[in-house]
Amino acid sequence: MSLRFTLARAVGAASTWGLKHVAHRPAANLPGRMALAIDPALLDELRGKCAEGSVITVGTNGKTSTNNLLADAFEAAGRTIICNRTGANLAAGISSALLQQPAAQWGVFECDELWLAHVLPHLRSNYVVLLNLFRDQLDRCGEIDRIQTSIAGALAASPDTVLVYNADDPLCARIADTVANRTVAFGLAESMNLAQNTVADAQMCQKCDGMVQYHYRQYGQLGDYYCTTCDFARPALDYAGRDIKLGADGVSMEICGPAACEQVRTPQATPYAAYNLVAAYALCREANIPTPAFQRAVDAFDPRNGRLQRYRLGGRDVLLNLAKNPTGFNQNLKIVEVDRGPKMVAFFINDQVADGRDISWIWDIDFEELAGQEDTVVFAGGSRAHDLAVRLKYAGITAAVIENIEDAFMRLGALTAAGVMPADAAVYAIANYTALPPVHAALDAMEAAEGGSGREAVGAAEAAAGTEEPRAVAGEVAGAAAKDAAGIAGPAEVAGAALVPDLAQSAGSTAPVVIAHLLPDLLNLYGDGGNVRILEQRLRWRGIPVEVRRIAHGETVDFSTVDLVFMGGGPDREQKLASEQLLAMRDDLAAYVEADGPLLAICGGYQILGTQWLWGDELVEGLALIDMETRRPGTSANRLIGDMMLTSPLASRPVIGYENHAGRTYLGTGVECFGRVVGKAGFGNNDSEGVEGVRYRNVVGTYSHGPLLSKNPEVADWLLARALEHWAERTGGAAPAWEPLDDAAEVAANEVMVRRLS
Repeated sequence: MSLRFTLARAVGAASTWGLKHVAHRPAANLPGRMALAIDPALLDELRGKCAEGSVITVGTNGKTSTNNLLADAFEAAGRTIICNRTGANLAAGISSALLQQPAAQWGVFECDELWLAHVLPHLRSNYVVLLNLFRDQLDRCGEIDRIQTSIAGALAASPDTVLVYNADDPLCARIADTVANRTVAFGLAESMNLAQNTVADAQMCQKCDGMVQYHYRQYGQLGDYYCTTCDFARPALDYAGRDIKLGADGVSMEICGPAACEQVRTPQATPYAAYNLVAAYALCREANIPTPAFQRAVDAFDPRNGRLQRYRLGGRDVLLNLAKNPTGFNQNLKIVEVDRGPKMVAFFINDQVADGRDISWIWDIDFEELAGQEDTVVFAGGSRAHDLAVRLKYAGITAAVIENIEDAFMRLGALTAAGVMPADAAVYAIANYTALPPVHAALDAMEAAEGGSGREAVGAAEAAAGTEEPRAVAGEVAGAAAKDAAGIAGPAEVAGAALVPDLAQSAGSTAPVVIAHLLPDLLNLYGDGGNVRILEQRLRWRGIPVEVRRIAHGETVDFSTVDLVFMGGGPDREQKLASEQLLAMRDDLAAYVEADGPLLAICGGYQILGTQWLWGDELVEGLALIDMETRRPGTSANRLIGDMMLTSPLASRPVIGYENHAGRTYLGTGVECFGRVVGKAGFGNNDSEGVEGVRYRNVVGTYSHGPLLSKNPEVADWLLARALEHWAERTGGAAPAWEPLDDAAEVAANEVMVRRLS
């Protein structure tokens, strides 16, 4: 035992005592962080506290739930464990758990995907359970292939570790293909017949330039996939879920493994619970945990940590859950959608470091699924509530911005008092990572305050308005404004479309404005499709017919029939494949641009417009539509990442966006930029000139995503005005005049960021 280790352990113990007994704060991370600073080899020395070994659970979604279920199953089988149950999943959190808990037979830990490389080589765990990989926190984690490389490297450094992986996820299967470790594949052997969402994270083959196809797909990119170009396909399943029954009372299935088929069930009624169940079962069978002990743990599982946690407050059923990326949110929306009764849905989005500063992903959530539901009120909360309200607006949902969950209950109570919503309307609260704890704490406090009366908790929330009677609140909040504030008004009212009811006829019902969205299956890394949604909706709200043509990989487009073109950005492999297809249509696209056809290009799509762009470390040929080039960042390996505020001739207000790029773009002599960087944040095209993007004829190229147009409606309308001019020339009609829309939500979101960045 080294002196460093002795000192590190003493500091860990002292800091744990101080946090718990003096500061009255959790001691989940700081003790481990301090101890690791003293002894970087701490985990090597602590490994021996787990006499029989350890298991680590990693993956984008479901780590905490699956890890805690495994911990319960090990304990139900009589094994003693050390576990980081609170979800502190970096090296510091795992170190804290090992420092603070007594020696045991097994360590059962969850670990952040990128931190596995810092943990596994030291713990040399018996098993790693890999649940899934979805796009998440691009500003911190980068593209998914970086995570794949990191996980594969961690496994290579611990060659005796067995990888138990979700073979239904092509991203996980690719890792299993590349490592020498023993692997165990689990998955679902039949379709759950789920409705599919708009965006998936792995549409390109993991081995070649082909595109993935499916015999059936579950959600996201999970399913029974195959490539039509090479031999990449879902591997044979060692543990396969069959006869899957998904209902309101939970999920049940028969899981067939190497030795036998057994019936298992979980009371959690979600599709992703099916995957968590088969993953935990597979690991338990590999670790010789008997199935009866596993099932007892599943039946009793009640994490009380905000994940699928249920309450009964004031006569209302309340469900709280975590969602932190498009896939997670879309699966939560499926839960809400099944409930056809009256309900309130409160979304909370923060942008702290742990969440990821970039929230462009909210535009890949299919909020439109809520738009047609009757007796549904929606609220937007969190530090980025205004951005969320804008996203919901373009989904056809009016969402009042709220301070907290108590505010949501108060407003719901006012609507109930006004007779707008019934007293037993269900409540759903869905929050991302750092937004979850305060919502969880508030609901726990309501539950504790309610006691046995069934009314006190909600009554306390309603009283937070500072009024003596709920009906007084109703008079102020409900009344004529209540439906609008609570999200019942229709999108036409919100957008101000009633200002121009006759434009549809003037534009001509048989000649819509045509927007071409180029290669959305390859170029949609940063919620880029949101820009197309915004452009489309702003025309529809004005009564102007519009057609969106989504030109997928392998398809062609006649630019002479198009009035506006959009190109997004993509991961490196997808962007390279897209650029090859775009080069093949280069002459037609150039003719469109030179004829003043408007074009918006974001990030990778912007780079491709120049003479060359950066693909990894390689410089490749661009479309050469504009005199500009993207080069390596010299001696710097840093990406330019963060919020950005610009002044642009296309907008009277500051233009707000987010950038995340490695390449440095330089404009040719005399080429105009889109804007100039101002305020406290932002780099722009490169880290030396203070200019951002490009303007050429009616082309706008920019690194600014988020998407760009969500907080910058003036830029959207500039593009639409050019599109209508092009439409008039193409069709011989007269471009319709329009009135301004009500952009209060967009301007509010813009102003929040202007104040933050000024």
